[in-house]
Amino acid sequence: MDARPEPTAAGRHLPRSSRPIGLGLVLVCLTGTLILGAASKAPCASGEWADGRQYRLLCYSDIVPLLGTEQLAGGRMPLLDQCASSPDANCDEYPVLTLYLMRTAGWVSDTDYPTFFGANVALLWLCAGVTVVCLYAMVGSRALIFALSPTLLVYGFMNWDLLAVALATAAFPAFLLRRDVLAGALLGLGASAKFYPAMLVVPLILQRLQDGEPDRAIRLGWAAAGSWLAVNIPFLIAAPNPWLTFFRYNASRCAEFDSLWSIGWRYLDHDGAAACSKTGLINMGSSLAFAVVFIIVWAAKARRMPDFPRWTLAFPILVAFLLTSKVYSPQYGLWLLPLFALALPSLRTFVAFSLADLAVFVTRFRWFGHLAETSGVQQWMFELAVVLRAAVLVWYLLQWIRREPEVLPSFAPDGELGMAPA
Repeated sequence: MDARPEPTAAGRHLPRSSRPIGLGLVLVCLTGTLILGAASKAPCASGEWADGRQYRLLCYSDIVPLLGTEQLAGGRMPLLDQCASSPDANCDEYPVLTLYLMRTAGWVSDTDYPTFFGANVALLWLCAGVTVVCLYAMVGSRALIFALSPTLLVYGFMNWDLLAVALATAAFPAFLLRRDVLAGALLGLGASAKFYPAMLVVPLILQRLQDGEPDRAIRLGWAAAGSWLAVNIPFLIAAPNPWLTFFRYNASRCAEFDSLWSIGWRYLDHDGAAACSKTGLINMGSSLAFAVVFIIVWAAKARRMPDFPRWTLAFPILVAFLLTSKVYSPQYGLWLLPLFALALPSLRTFVAFSLADLAVFVTRFRWFGHLAETSGVQQWMFELAVVLRAAVLVWYLLQWIRREPEVLPSFAPDGELGMAPA
């Protein structure tokens, strides 16, 4: 018997049979993961890194040094107040909402690094909690994929990506509840914190078009654009040059060590540093590769299952982006965790990804320690870990193509939302 809930106010929950684990226990598991994550970063919270502890103890976090490089001490308002000249650090290089999340923590801490780190931990912890609650509302105990993830443990407090993850994840239950304006607005806000939620607008619009509801697709798209503009236009008008820093920085950014572009360039050209002189070429190549990979995966899925639910394209669109981008910052794996739970809850593949992501984490910072002469691993070990992680993501794509779509609870009046049964 199908245990799908009735589309009533009382039925806006997963059936009890799909919830063998309560939300309280999932939140306890999340708490344990985040405590371990914060404790692992604690040795670096003081900002005293001259002894190389960030590499020896694997406690590196962008949060600590960016108190200084983003010039958050005192009363400087990001984007609106000019950055002091600095030859070795970018300032105001993040999107608006991320900058002001940093600014909030800066008001609490001023120049005290441990307090700044602690304030950010509290804010990001809240974001992780929102993500888990939203996942639990949709897929019950599968929210543990996020709550117990090793990727969350090592990268949750590496940067501020959990803000965008929370906003992007919250858009999915809003979408299932047919709150299309809210879903679009949340994705627009997420794109004001990190670029990737903007990509998720596409599969949700495609789902509404598949359902024969173009008016809802239009509302969702306009809501996403409108919320992004509402956040960004005031800063674009008041401080156009600082606001453009994020876009200029990413356009001119070299292919980073964690990307396949950097590794490929180093082995083909025998000089990885030379890739920085070819940034324009790499930008075009990565954009083209992203489009080609995504279209191939979409076409393969459509050929195998013509009526597959289009919202599930959220998964391959992010994986294709990470595989082909010139930048794969360590914490970007956080973007995928909610979609592992929603679109492809394969435990075996998830474990493989987690192990590969941990291998990248350890070898990356051990190699940086080697460069800083604080002991470490060789570059080829790190690059091997990056290639293995990419191979696991390709494996994930192949599984997604072959796998029957998961049934998510739908709160639409027709109870189906165009999602094929598993």
